Amino acid sequence: MEPEDLKTCPYVPNHRMPASRLQYHLASCKKKNPKIAKKMANCKYNACHVVPIERLKEHEANCTERTAVDDEPFNLPKVSFPSLEPSEKPSNAAHQIPDTDIWNEDNMHHSPSFILQTFTPKMLVCESDPRELKKEVTDNDPNNYKSWRK
Repeated sequence: MEPEDLKTCPYVPNHRMPASRLQYHLASCKKKNPKIAKKMANCKYNACHVVPIERLKEHEANCTERTAVDDEPFNLPKVSFPSLEPSEKPSNAAHQIPDTDIWNEDNMHHSPSFILQTFTPKMLVCESDPRELKKEVTDNDPNNYKSWRK
C-alpha cells in the first residue's frame, strides 16, 4: 500500500495529515483557532482550499478545481411579452407565467377533499384475561410447589 500524500493545515502550518483526513481536520482546527479562522475563507470550488480572505479572489481565479462550466453564465429561458399600449394592462390569463409549484391545478376541483377523522373502535375485545394466563403459567410451572402435589 502506498503512503498517502500529506497535506498542511492552513490554520496551523505545523499540522500535517493525510489528504483523506484533511476535511475532518479543517473542521476541528477551525473551531480550535477562531481568531485565525476569522481571517480565512473557503474556496467556492473546493471547501478544503482555505486561504486568507485578501487572497481569495486570486485563488479562485487560478483554482485547479475550477472548470469551464463554472465560468458560464446561467442559460435561463427569457420570457418576453408583446408590446402593449401604455393604457393596456396585460390580462392575467393571456400573459401569465406558469407556476411550476402548482402541479395539481387541473385536478384541484375534480377530486374530493380529504377530511381527517379519528378512528374509534365500536367495541374493545380482549383476547385473554391476564388472571387466567397467570393461573395457567403457575399450574404448568415445574418449580411451582402446587404442581408437585398432583
